[in-house]
Amino acid sequence: MFWGGGILVYRTYALYQEEKEYNVIKGIVPDFGYDIKLAINIDGEDADSVPERGDGLYKTNVTCNNKVIGKWDYNAWNLRIDNLKKDTKCTIEFESNGITKEQYDEYISEGVSLRRNTYRGKDITSYYEDKSLYEMISSGRFDDIYVGDYFTTTKPDSNGENHTVTWLIADLNNYLHSGYNDLTTNHATIIPAQPFYNAQMNTETTTGVVDEKLTLQTKDNQTRTNVGAYVGSKMKQEILPDDILKNYIEPVFGENIITYTNLLADQYDGNRSNQYGTTNGGASSGWAWYDSQLDLMSEVNVYGSTVWSSSGYDIGIDNRQYAIFKLKPEFINSYGTTRFHYWLKAVALSTGFAGVGDGGVADAYAASYSHGVRPRFLID
Repeated sequence: MFWGGGILVYRTYALYQEEKEYNVIKGIVPDFGYDIKLAINIDGEDADSVPERGDGLYKTNVTCNNKVIGKWDYNAWNLRIDNLKKDTKCTIEFESNGITKEQYDEYISEGVSLRRNTYRGKDITSYYEDKSLYEMISSGRFDDIYVGDYFTTTKPDSNGENHTVTWLIADLNNYLHSGYNDLTTNHATIIPAQPFYNAQMNTETTTGVVDEKLTLQTKDNQTRTNVGAYVGSKMKQEILPDDILKNYIEPVFGENIITYTNLLADQYDGNRSNQYGTTNGGASSGWAWYDSQLDLMSEVNVYGSTVWSSSGYDIGIDNRQYAIFKLKPEFINSYGTTRFHYWLKAVALSTGFAGVGDGGVADAYAASYSHGVRPRFLID
């Protein structure tokens, strides 16, 4: 439970002087109906407001009565309180320049770890609307952002058609220092709460190339011919960039979408064995670095392990499970009361790709079948 003032104010409230040294903060914990009496002290002097974050490297000390535990949250710049009881009084003492830059950075790092490992599920649409969301991300503090928080947008595409989408915070800084080019940008990994719509992975029931003449230049200056597997699919070459990115994502996030280098499977060998064995042979057989803004998730991103992925080439830097699926595994195949199925980027066998079943099953589907499109992207 978080409450307090400072540079982030979650709701409008008034300060009322009740005693000489305490203020009563109304409405901060409406579920309990308690009044919280708060005393603020800055460098030994009583104050009537929390100092701004940028005024100095404050060392804080929080003491509360009734065995209530209070701790200052340096990321959100407010008070975290546990074991709340009626008639609680807390004193927060701020000592300017009381900590070193290294200590401050350690507090921030601990806060980011807390946010990555805590599901909250708060509606943060207001942060998107006032653009404070981007400052919270780019600063690397992730102030009032937790895994599972969500925001809803309604934006028109290039044809003027409105799309209403709920977006989920899937993870925070989980691709930091990955990629052919070192990704040093603070970021949030975003996924739609549900697939945008159903579509084919490939027009034909094959994991081969969409266009036999497809030639691509990689980030490390390779020329790749006869491109197949995930990179050669209709999904990667057409649906994701030409529709999903252009009509659903760019209108919402614009220049805040991060372009980074991803290691993606782009070669396919029909003679290789896979998790199905040799009878239904065929597997990804090569990869390369590509600039990317939008991709399907890997099995590891979702399940935390491989199931039907045909080879290690299907995984690349997508070798870590997103925190949201670890903390809320039901989000793998459902949101609210709605269940759904969707594609993952791994080749499974000669005729299909891996996917998530609406019953929660790790599955694989023929490439020409129509299944949900639920990709991920990064914003700063």
